[in-house]
Amino acid sequence: MSTHAALTHRTSYRYDRLVSLSPQLIRLRPAPHCRTPILSYSLDIQPKPHFLNWVQDPQGNFCARVVFPERVRRFDVTVDLIADMATINPFDFFVEPETESFPFQYDPVLAGELAPFRRVDAPGPLLEAYLRDIPREAPNTVSFLTGLNGRLASEVGYIVRMEPGVWTAEEVLTNRKGSCRDSSWLLVQILRHLGFAARFVSGYLIQLVPDVKPVEGPAGPPADFTDLHAWCEVYVPGAGWIGLDPTSGLLAGEGHIPLAATPEPGSAAPITGAVDEAETEFGFEMEVTRVAETPRVTKPYTDTQWAAVQAMAARVDATLAAGDVRLTVGGEPTFVAADDRDAPEWNTEALGPTKRRYAGRLLRRLQPLWAPGAALTYAQGKWYPGEQLPRWGLHCHWRADGEAVWTDTALLASDDDRDDATAKDAAEFAIMLAARLGIDPSLRIPAREDVHYYLWREGRLPANVVAEDAKLRDPLERARLRRLFGQGLEAEVGSVLPLRRVGAGPDRAWESGRWAFRDGELFLIPGDSPIGFRLPLDTLPWASETSVEIEPERDPFARREPLKPRRDLPEGRARIVEQPVPEPGREEPGVVRTALCVEARGGLIHVFFPPLAALGDWLDLVAAVESTARDSGRKVFLEGYGPPNDPRLLSFSVTPDPGVIEVNVHPAHSWPELTERTETLYEEARQVGLEAQKFMLDGRHVGTGGGNHMVMGAAEPADSPFLRRPDLLKSLVGFWHNHPSLSFLFSGLFIGPTSQHPRVDEARSDAVHELETAFACVPPPGSDVPPWLVDRIFRNLLVDATGNTHRTEFCIDKMYDPSGPSGRRGLVEFRGFEMPPHARMSLVQQLLLRALVTAFWERPYERRLVNWGTRLHEDFMLHHYVSQDFRDALEELGAYGYAPDPAWFAPHLEFRFPKIGNVAVRDIALELRHALEPWHVLGEEATGGGTTRFVDSSVERVQARVTGWVEERFVLACNGAAVPLQVTGVDGEYVAGVRFKAWDPPSALHPTVRAQAPLVFDIWDSWTGRSLGGCTHHVAHPGGRNYQTFPVNANEAEARRRALFFPFGHTPGVMTEPVRVHARATPRTLDLRRV
Repeated sequence: MSTHAALTHRTSYRYDRLVSLSPQLIRLRPAPHCRTPILSYSLDIQPKPHFLNWVQDPQGNFCARVVFPERVRRFDVTVDLIADMATINPFDFFVEPETESFPFQYDPVLAGELAPFRRVDAPGPLLEAYLRDIPREAPNTVSFLTGLNGRLASEVGYIVRMEPGVWTAEEVLTNRKGSCRDSSWLLVQILRHLGFAARFVSGYLIQLVPDVKPVEGPAGPPADFTDLHAWCEVYVPGAGWIGLDPTSGLLAGEGHIPLAATPEPGSAAPITGAVDEAETEFGFEMEVTRVAETPRVTKPYTDTQWAAVQAMAARVDATLAAGDVRLTVGGEPTFVAADDRDAPEWNTEALGPTKRRYAGRLLRRLQPLWAPGAALTYAQGKWYPGEQLPRWGLHCHWRADGEAVWTDTALLASDDDRDDATAKDAAEFAIMLAARLGIDPSLRIPAREDVHYYLWREGRLPANVVAEDAKLRDPLERARLRRLFGQGLEAEVGSVLPLRRVGAGPDRAWESGRWAFRDGELFLIPGDSPIGFRLPLDTLPWASETSVEIEPERDPFARREPLKPRRDLPEGRARIVEQPVPEPGREEPGVVRTALCVEARGGLIHVFFPPLAALGDWLDLVAAVESTARDSGRKVFLEGYGPPNDPRLLSFSVTPDPGVIEVNVHPAHSWPELTERTETLYEEARQVGLEAQKFMLDGRHVGTGGGNHMVMGAAEPADSPFLRRPDLLKSLVGFWHNHPSLSFLFSGLFIGPTSQHPRVDEARSDAVHELETAFACVPPPGSDVPPWLVDRIFRNLLVDATGNTHRTEFCIDKMYDPSGPSGRRGLVEFRGFEMPPHARMSLVQQLLLRALVTAFWERPYERRLVNWGTRLHEDFMLHHYVSQDFRDALEELGAYGYAPDPAWFAPHLEFRFPKIGNVAVRDIALELRHALEPWHVLGEEATGGGTTRFVDSSVERVQARVTGWVEERFVLACNGAAVPLQVTGVDGEYVAGVRFKAWDPPSALHPTVRAQAPLVFDIWDSWTGRSLGGCTHHVAHPGGRNYQTFPVNANEAEARRRALFFPFGHTPGVMTEPVRVHARATPRTLDLRRV
């Protein structure tokens, strides 16, 4: 994903008379050591006639020597070049062990070769004083050099100085400013006085406007920019010449194009030569233009393309409205922290030290934009086996009618707030809240930790430790004991108010009562959760489950009346439920068995809500808590049980998942809503330090790993198009099945039958037959169908290999779950979508889904299902076949009247199948791209925590594509084996896949097969028996760099990727004919594991 920039540099001299020019030396050609690829170069000299010879100066720089045989009135020099602005990592070098620290000595031979670059003059007083302030020892030479370069950039201001020549060190230090050549020459002299070999460099500087402005730090140029520039280079053994730019304080990168590197500034001047005395008019002009931009995720679409996307989306919206589809689209995008890529919480762990703080900041930025007047609740989330603590969930709730739920957001606490609330303050808050609800404050019960348990636990500790510093293996248990014994076991930790709301209409009222315990005190269940989850409810007077009064969850299809206006005080009066003295054998079904709890944690008040069956009750309780918070002057956390599911109350949430933060976005009814929410979410996440991308150790650019699942349905379950028209789900499943590109283009790295989103036909040979049987049971459009029918038809087919209804490409476990109302929401979750790094890429995916729903609502998809067999995990792992099939899918959609431009998905293809590199040999072009590879789940192995099943990700695949190929003469070989190239339908173009084992993990599908990298590709000529050329693809840094951390940004990631490919490295000399490996199941793929 690079940009080609065309630089044009014009220099002109106009003389007032005819003059003679001496031979002119022009140093305006990129130097041999230029690392930026120069794709084309032109030097034009005017007037004619003249003679031009290319020579090299003593330093190897290119010089054009121009001789004018006649006198001239003008002299024009025009340079035009095209540079590939692919990222270069300026730190991609090694230093010799003896030079890792400063000072060091150059080898005598090397010192002699570097003598011109070490010559120094006696320093002036200012330079001498500056040198005295520089330490003469440093543990790391590179850090010392970058620090010195940055210091000079901060202490010497930059000015544009048009007069010729270079200031001395004394002049620069006196003025504390200078041009780029002045500060560069100063740095050269400082380095030489410190013992380094340093040289002066003149060249071009190209700076392109970044696609995305950074949240922090310099924003970069406001427009694409180029100019003549100067910097310096210092020689460090092992690394060679390292470019230092004291103007910016940075190392030289791809934007620095050296023209001349010399010991003195005078010999690096762009143009030198004599001229007769005359009045001269000097002209100078430079410009840079982008001439080619490959599809990239930072700027995936032009304004013209995006206008076309919007036009199609508007047409789809109009058709959906006309067809009364009532479609809504929500989603579950995921994000990771941008500045802590290596932390476990952003890779594998669901919980971590910073994740909830990030989530809270994002929630608070989104709330005023999406949900003014909302209440924020911090609730308990999912709790999976093997996790010590349940996850949390941050929710934002607001009313669909626009009425405020919470009026003053300043009263809602966050993890960034600090306060000094104690258990006494919590008790006072509970008393005030009880009075506001009309409940006797004396019913408040003080809650204490279970002194008996913790005294027993203390007695079980080793004899040589104390509870405050218990040497336990479990860090959670250690922290718990330290906290509890530090505060005292007898201390009150919170307040409990038995509370429920019962009755109907005007008789509905809050109820409370006194709780009686055998011990006389309320001792909490040991743990770390909020006290509302640790109430000893099993110790309340017994009653059978059938006799306990429980208000049932409302039917999601039931009609609901409009909500009443918000009120600070509840209507009606509260009641006290008298609890008789417990008697053995007598049931007590009337006891209030739910409670509101208030506690102080971390100095902040936390209010735990009891479960409530009616939305109006929850809204009343929220209003009462806000009024109490206002009166007490305390910020509060709302936690505990959330409100009941109700279409009159909208919500979105931020929750943790392994390695990511997941945002559950509320459904959008139209494309403008969808666009606003998606773009807002991406931008607000970026502002708090989150992003929608990751980089692997080798620099490969991937999604977050948490997915971008899309959820379709309707505002109310009864309106769901999937419940009203079962054939709609049939059409989508069938279309997806016949176009495997839809399954693999947008998904994450982990694909296959054991992934989070397997296809129906993965690892199930009879899947197509059973799916066709189910399709035959789907009634045609216009039939009167019960809402449960679509669930019954598809529930047992849309599952993974273990029967899990959630981990599948089309998840319908929230469509019409027979187990209860909470799962009857009419929703379909499309799980085969990974998080795209740009909001507009996500929107184009959502537009594709909306267009398919629109098309199939008008005319169901009735094509016969394809039995793909082994082609599924062969053809559709390669860029060529995925792009080919995806174009076919778009053409089919176009036949319905909705034709997305294939160019809209070029960024997705480039992101999914990044280019590794290419090489041209004679008239043959060879291109390598990353391909997909299903990961196998291995057998169980015993570990310290029990049994574990590893995933084998050691096998990788690449696609090789050739053009200009002559099949009868040439053979493409990889590591000596013939690549089974397949025709593509384009004359001279062939494509194939190569599978290989990239690394040797301890556990693998084939542990005895060793790693087979690097891959050496040869274009073998059968006429000569030699390799005409080729390339080499490494999976690890070829110089032996062992990366310990992930790339910090896209620039470093791109530089790591580029370092892995060499456009050379073929097999030398006469080469044995490549071995042909035959595989009936995978005829288009060379599997090196079988060679």
